[in-house]
Amino acid sequence: MSPFYIFAGTRTPFCRMGSDLDPLDAADLGRHAASAVLTQSGIDPGEISEVIFGCVAQPADAANIARVIALRAGVPEHVPAATVHRNCASGMEAVTTAAQRAAAGHGDLFLVGGTESMSRIPLLYSHATAKKFARLQRAKSLGQKLSALTSFHTADFKPRIGLQLGLTDPVSGMIMGDTAELLAREYDISRSEQDAFAAESHRKALNAMDALKSEISPVYVNGKAVTSDNGIRDDSTPERLAKLRPIFDKRTGTVTAGNSSQVTDGAVALLVGSGSAANRLGLQPLARITGYAYAGCDPARMGLGPVHAIERLRQRGIDPHSAELVELNEAFAAQAIAVLKELSKSGFDIPPEKLNRRGGAIALGHPVGATGARLILTALDQLRELNAHRALCTLCIGGGQGAALFLER
Repeated sequence: MSPFYIFAGTRTPFCRMGSDLDPLDAADLGRHAASAVLTQSGIDPGEISEVIFGCVAQPADAANIARVIALRAGVPEHVPAATVHRNCASGMEAVTTAAQRAAAGHGDLFLVGGTESMSRIPLLYSHATAKKFARLQRAKSLGQKLSALTSFHTADFKPRIGLQLGLTDPVSGMIMGDTAELLAREYDISRSEQDAFAAESHRKALNAMDALKSEISPVYVNGKAVTSDNGIRDDSTPERLAKLRPIFDKRTGTVTAGNSSQVTDGAVALLVGSGSAANRLGLQPLARITGYAYAGCDPARMGLGPVHAIERLRQRGIDPHSAELVELNEAFAAQAIAVLKELSKSGFDIPPEKLNRRGGAIALGHPVGATGARLILTALDQLRELNAHRALCTLCIGGGQGAALFLER
């Protein structure tokens, strides 16, 4: 692929659903991240070719949320914006879409990222109930209104939970946690193994809290600065995690809230572009994207997506063994462990000291539209910190896909 670079990046804190960032919607969060990266880079926003953001649960009142983010962040009106959606990899999709635009000659500097307010995913009425409301709205006479009102039943007012719907695959019919349970059974992954993996994610994140702050730009909410991720716990030991009940298969399951990624709000923004943008504007690249790949897999085993994407990356001439650090999204401990076991079968063993050195989504959270970009940002900052050269970022994607991206500094 043509040389494509990352020039700057930052993110908001990642905060548990219903907590510190609850007052902000996805557009607000994206605007905070975008404004911060523009300020850090010092570029004229008018130099941007396009703004591209990923978002999974796009709010109805912010259609094409990338455009809303761009304008609120001070990007001039003449700069176009597009929203992309590849479920959990939407933030990474924003980056790779920009790379494709640049390769096609459709711009050389892009503001990209991902945003998600999982706190704001709405409750929904069924289509049948919506039709009854529409009939009531159209009613003109008192008789028509009474007739419309009497058509409602108690069940009509039971909402459909948008978050639950979004985490359920419409093809396999399985909620994401059930796909993790399937992998746990097929790869013989015990509950204690999952809890130990989850506890290690929190331990790594706790040890890296100062380093994590270098990724984060504070967000001010109601006059208070939110400066750090709030899902990291110092009491998430294997012993404490073992006390939690399974939440998907309550009878024989092993997947719990403690060994799953946290439902989280947050946003990430990156400034990316080609060598021509670097030369034209005097930008110093932080790293180069040397390759990426997406691959499909069985939706019921969507957690294995990284295995297929990494293999496709390997077929394109990139040796994953050369990565000095690996950012693998922890959708579930069972899913991440299954990926590691399957990669090991192909001869790609990832040492624990190279994997998710600052913790993963079990500790940091998984705002689905932003996580793909967060993996890139976290890897990028570690390359700087370690004076290292190569990093692999990879994640599974709801619906049965995987993504992998390779960075070189």
